[in-house]
Amino acid sequence: MTAGRVIALAGNPNVGKSTLFNRLTGLHQHTGNWPGKTVENARGRCTFAGQEYLLVDLPGTYSLLAHSAEEETARDFLCFGHPDACIVVCDATCLERSLNLALQVREISPRTIICVNLMDEAAKKGVHIHRQVLENTLGIPVVTVSARDGRGIEKLLETVEKVCTEPEKGPLPLPVPEEARRAVGVIEPVLRQQGASLPQWASLRLLEGDTSLKNTIKEQWKIGGTLLDRTLILAQKELEKSGLTSETLTDRTVASLAKGAEEISRKACKNKGRSRVSQQLDRILTGKWTGIPVMLLLLAGIFWITIAGANIPSQWLWEGFSWLGEAMSAGLIAIGAPPWLEQVLVMGIWRVLSWVVSVMLPPMAVFFPLFTLLEDLGYLPRVAFTLDHCFQKAGACGKQALTMCMGFGCNAVGVTGCRIIDSPRERLVAAITNSFVPCNGRFPPPLKGRFLSHQKGKKKDRYIKYSGP
Repeated sequence: MTAGRVIALAGNPNVGKSTLFNRLTGLHQHTGNWPGKTVENARGRCTFAGQEYLLVDLPGTYSLLAHSAEEETARDFLCFGHPDACIVVCDATCLERSLNLALQVREISPRTIICVNLMDEAAKKGVHIHRQVLENTLGIPVVTVSARDGRGIEKLLETVEKVCTEPEKGPLPLPVPEEARRAVGVIEPVLRQQGASLPQWASLRLLEGDTSLKNTIKEQWKIGGTLLDRTLILAQKELEKSGLTSETLTDRTVASLAKGAEEISRKACKNKGRSRVSQQLDRILTGKWTGIPVMLLLLAGIFWITIAGANIPSQWLWEGFSWLGEAMSAGLIAIGAPPWLEQVLVMGIWRVLSWVVSVMLPPMAVFFPLFTLLEDLGYLPRVAFTLDHCFQKAGACGKQALTMCMGFGCNAVGVTGCRIIDSPRERLVAAITNSFVPCNGRFPPPLKGRFLSHQKGKKKDRYIKYSGP
């Protein structure tokens, strides 16, 4: 058996990457951190045709334009870890989104293999992937698999073996904007002289203002900090002369990747299940003039159903707990318990527990299933897309709209959900401001007052006292 080859496993979150990793490695795996990183990754070994492979399951990421620790870990390993090959796991049901990452990995890893997973789910949804068209367009091997039932795994391993034994090709030429060529020409020769393996790619990323990559380049390629900083200042001046800034260059890069992924997906993916009605719904739900009104109506409807629908179970729970409280009080009196003990057990512990469960549980039991239904229907990403422009004006992220909505059900859940936001600064802003969203424990004080007044009128519980707002 020959020495092991290192194979990186990259992909978006929730594309079945971990399922594929487990299918390939079985129980021969463990987790750990790469030096200097705190993001945990999984590593495992598998053997095929007498060759041992070390598989590295990189953190799920949507892009190598790093905005989070997970993205930095994936990018740095692909750039500086020198894997023998990289498998990019794509979602067959949403190929366009996965191709965005695949195009970026192809730029820095010549030995890239596209693994289109979830083919069984795609077939159920009427999605057909033309593998040969996708392979010819990308210029790299493409394998279709269904990791859950093991279909296509053998073909994937054969492709990995073939790619690893072929002579390594150089990095692909990048589509550099005409206005940025002079600026790239300032940095690229310096990086090349210092032995950088990806000088053109690194030049573009540095011009886009990726400070985390600059620090890693200094460390990994042993480039003097003063030399790199001075060269970058000269390149930034050349970029400004061309009428570009780091932000506009980044926007062009992102737009180019999105356009490329869309064109490739259009050629290689045929969605028979997507009708014109579905496309019209997209235009309405994310339209410039219709997106926000529709969103407000839907969310208002959910809030109304939550508040109105929770009244009846809240009343039932309160009556049941009150009856049990009276029974407990009567039992304590019957056995001769002192009044202070009755006050502590019934008016203290039992009354507080009854209040929390009766008032908070029913709204949460109604709100979160409705919110989950919107997520399953694919509407929540459309909400984030619709509000992203508005939130950006406030220095926040459109995804914060989702955490704020979750905060109406429970602030703890809303703050925990802030981890979906990539930028550390925007994540912190969302976590802090989310605490000001009135969750269902604070949202309906008038409702509580009406509920308790109703109970007082029925005179079912002589202990009910409400002095809240």
